[in-house]
Parts: sequence; C-alpha cells; structure tokens
Amino acid sequence: MTKIDNTLLLFPLLCAALSGCGHAPETDTAPPAAVVRKGASIAVPAASPLRKSLQVAGVEERSVARSIPVPAVVEADPARLVRVVPPVAGRIDHLLKHLGDTVKAGDALFTMDSADVALAYSDAGKAQAGLTLARRNLERQKELRAADISAHKDLEQAESDYAQALSESERSKSRLTQLGGSLAGGNGRLYTLRSPLSGHVIELNGGQGGFWNDTNAPVMVVADLSTVWLTASVQEKDLAAVFAGQSADIALNAYPGEHIAGKVGYVGEVLDPDTRTVKVRVAVDNKNGRLKPGMFAQVTFSGAPHQGVVVPASALVQSGTQTQVYVETAAWTFEARTVATGVHSGDQVEIVSGLKAGMRIVAKEGVLLND
Repeated sequence: MTKIDNTLLLFPLLCAALSGCGHAPETDTAPPAAVVRKGASIAVPAASPLRKSLQVAGVEERSVARSIPVPAVVEADPARLVRVVPPVAGRIDHLLKHLGDTVKAGDALFTMDSADVALAYSDAGKAQAGLTLARRNLERQKELRAADISAHKDLEQAESDYAQALSESERSKSRLTQLGGSLAGGNGRLYTLRSPLSGHVIELNGGQGGFWNDTNAPVMVVADLSTVWLTASVQEKDLAAVFAGQSADIALNAYPGEHIAGKVGYVGEVLDPDTRTVKVRVAVDNKNGRLKPGMFAQVTFSGAPHQGVVVPASALVQSGTQTQVYVETAAWTFEARTVATGVHSGDQVEIVSGLKAGMRIVAKEGVLLND
C-alpha cells in the first residue's frame, strides 16, 4: 500500500478525534427551571416563564350572602282561581263570556236550560203550599182547643205537621237560592251562573247549545292573574336558608336578561320523600300580564349577608380530595394552603378557614404550581 493510501485511511480517524472536520463543537445549555421546590416552599426564579402567567392578588374581606338558585314554574294563585262548575245538568243556552274576556265579580257567565232548575222551583212551590196549609190547620186546632172542642192530641199533631212543613219549605228555598233563583222569580227552567271573582276567562270547555251533564267538570275557568305564584322546589340541604318574607331574584326563560324581584310568601310544611325537596312559593306582581301560568324560571334566594374572606374562584386548586390556595410567603415564593370554602357567589368564593384578609395569593393559574 502506498503512502498516499495510508494517509487517506488515517483521515477519518483524525476527523473523529477532532469531533468533526470543519465544524465548530456544539455546547448544551439547560433551560431555566420553572420552579424551585424546597420542602413545602415553591420559588419562581426570575428567569421562569411562569412569572408571566401567574397573577398574585391580596385576600379581601367583604359582605357575602349565600345564593340558592333553583328552577321554578309560574302558577296561578289558587285563592284567585275558580273552576266554574254548574251544580245542575242541562243545555248551555247562552254563553255571555268567552275565552280571554274580562269579568267582574257578579257578572253573568252563561245560562243553562235545566230540568233540575224547574224541579227546584216546583219543589219550592209545593213546600210553600204545604206550609200555608199546615199553618192554617194549626191555627184552627188552636181555636178548637181553646173552645175545648178538639182533643189535645189533635193540636199536638197540627204543631208537628207545621214544623215538618216549615222545615221542608226552608230546605227547598235554600236549594233554590243556591241556584240563584227565588219563588218571586217564577218557575222557569233557566239557570244563570255568575262569576265569584274579578279576572279573566282563561279556559272555556263548553259551547253554546251543548248539553252539560258532568257536575264535576268546569265549563269555564276564571282567574285573577294580577298576582301569580312562582313555585320552586328547594332541596332539603338548602331549606334552612329559605324563609317567608325573603327576597328572591327571578329570571324567566321567556324574557332573557330580565330580572324580577319577588318575596317568599310560603314555605311548604311537608318534604317530598321522593325528591327530598320542599315547595316554596314566591308572590310576584303581574298587573301587566306578562307572566303566564306554566312558564319556566330560575329563582335565586339570597341569605342574610355576613362578613367573610373572599377569593376568586380561579385561585382554588384541587389536589386530590383537598382544595388548596397558593399563599405568597416571600417575593415570588409560595406555599400550598388547604382551605375550606363557603358561599359561592358568581366568580367569588368565601373561604371559611385557611386564609386571612390581607394575605397575598396566586389568584390565577395557580394550577401551574401544582405537582
């Protein structure tokens, strides 16, 4: 082998020894550490990229109130709603009010042509005639007894007959009065049903000329909707924070962005064993008629305000089963602190234990410090 060949063979070995031919040697530079941990202490170095992400803020003490949001539905006030059921069977002769009409207490709603009404007039007339006859017979027996012409038992019988006739007359009159009639009104067959309250006809089930023989079903429903109930189902665990007279904020699904103020009028006495909830009713003014029974809503009950330590919800970090907040112990040095939370109000959370007002904490992106 020639000298030139030997040189060619040694050239690669020489390049490898010099870590490459014609290339500068490479240097490895380690990136700066994001955090430096020493026991429970976590330091964020000056060169750490976390300094641009972490937000540190002071812990504040302010007035807080527990808010309880629950779904609800609009209902008519049961005391202001009447299902108009005719007490007699018959044919609907004339509808005087129709669906949506405004009525006042005492207004005639409809008339019925009823054989039951005719029978009531007939019974009242017969009872009145029987009472008149019994009264005359009693007077006659009193005169005969005074003259010692009739026996004492005849007078007693006349007194008994008169008492029975009087009782029957009162019964038939009461029945006729219940139907809105009187003996002075004749013996017609028409029955007029009147509204017991002022409001609107919100339901109509019968038509003019139709026969109505179900004395348990309403021909009409009249309701005063100037005040309505919002019925909410409050869970058992929240019941202690709800009471009569409490303020309530109402958001209706039908009117997004609008809020209505109301007050708790009634807290149910019985707990539903299946849902573990109690019915709570909120009285709401509805003179403008915008609230319709059956509408869905969200009701938020506000508890009594109290002073408490408050932090942003973004400051809370979940570590296993514990809730933690990172507290600043020195400049850019933090320590995890286990806390207990209380009232949640929007993006603020009350801290019941673990923090004091004036402390500085990681208010945002604290999860970056978590192991």
